[in-house]
Amino acid sequence: MPICVLTSGGFDSNILVARMLERYERVYPLYVRCGLVWEEAELYWLKKYLKALKNKKIHPLTVVSMPVSDLDKKSWATTGRGTPGYRSADERVYLPGRNLLLLSKGTIFCAAHHIPTLAVGTLKGNPFSDATPRFFRNFSQLASQALNFRIRIVTPFVKLKKHALLKKSRGLPLHLTFSCLAPRGLKPCGRCNKCAERDRLP
Repeated sequence: MPICVLTSGGFDSNILVARMLERYERVYPLYVRCGLVWEEAELYWLKKYLKALKNKKIHPLTVVSMPVSDLDKKSWATTGRGTPGYRSADERVYLPGRNLLLLSKGTIFCAAHHIPTLAVGTLKGNPFSDATPRFFRNFSQLASQALNFRIRIVTPFVKLKKHALLKKSRGLPLHLTFSCLAPRGLKPCGRCNKCAERDRLP
């Protein structure tokens, strides 16, 4: 059976693609473009990572759009102003309805391509209300009803923290992952919350 993986270019979702290749015959990476300031850099590195995996079971990357700039024209995520800094709390990077939007587009894509499973790289300790097992379970039921197609949302890493996940993923081309909220071209800024998180990793 095929599986669709929501990808962003960061550690979690990129490792998820590699792990799903071990379990499924066909893996469909899906990137949802929302009009956020880091997306061009993310896509650049994501494409390099997928190519480096050298696995014929990976379907070519699909990029779909779900623009959010019309919802909050002053958001730091769309303007690049007021980006959560190096010492900011993780809660500062919360984007309202982020998973709600990504999963909406993801489940519609799955139904259109007859893919029964959608994988998300949520980790243990995610503090946001749209990243709980209950949320994913309820959303899966709602999407299945709305689309008249049974879709299962899976979160294989939900019991792992990032350090533990990285220890299990040696040998992958993780130097091609990208996590930055305010990139300078295709390079990380070194000053945002995500860059700080990356610097703390072993």
